[in-house]
Amino acid sequence: MILAAFFDAAGTLFEPREPVGRTYARLARQFGLDASEDTVAAGFRRAFGAAPGLAFGPGHAPGELRRLEREWWRRRVGETFAPMGAWSGFDAYFDALFAHFADPDSWIADLEAAPMLQRLKNDGLKLGVISNFDYRLYRILDGLDLTRYFDSITISSEAGYAKPRREVYQAALSRAGAPPHEAMHIGDSEHLDFAPAAAIGMAAVLIDRGNQQAAPSIAARTARICSLASVPQVAQVFRLA
Repeated sequence: MILAAFFDAAGTLFEPREPVGRTYARLARQFGLDASEDTVAAGFRRAFGAAPGLAFGPGHAPGELRRLEREWWRRRVGETFAPMGAWSGFDAYFDALFAHFADPDSWIADLEAAPMLQRLKNDGLKLGVISNFDYRLYRILDGLDLTRYFDSITISSEAGYAKPRREVYQAALSRAGAPPHEAMHIGDSEHLDFAPAAAIGMAAVLIDRGNQQAAPSIAARTARICSLASVPQVAQVFRLA
């Protein structure tokens, strides 16, 4: 029986309005560095692929968390541009970049997100977010008019642990008052969403928008889908299983 559904945020419910590498390169030119989108995108993938999770352990005060989150991102952006050498405009550039991605207008919600979430609420499910995003997520969800659907929002820095650590899932489940076997998690990452959710006993759903011709593939308590529109169908199958 599924009583709660949790969602990853960026890449699942919404995505950047333009490719990240393009944004990084476009803004960099305004601060004195001319680098190609492809070069910056490759640096971004390298930096973030090797990065530790955006979490710093439990017990930090809110103000300290904001400082740690910002410093975490500053290190990742610095690593993205490190092969291109030092540049005097970096500090001002980072401030502008951080503000850009805090702006809801820099993101676009999946067209299926709102109707899908409303249908799940109508079906009586508790809804939550489990994300490795930082505190800017609250403003983004507000601006995209998605906050109203959720009973809880759990971000890695405030939980003290980042996906794929089981503790962040356990924190979200505890807030919802739902045991793992009565919950499902939907995300776009095999490593960060699908595998860890299944490992702690949640029903796990992987969204792969690159496979638009595929019908939902459901096996036991796991599913692979190509559209958020399929989530209510999958939830119904899980609830009857």
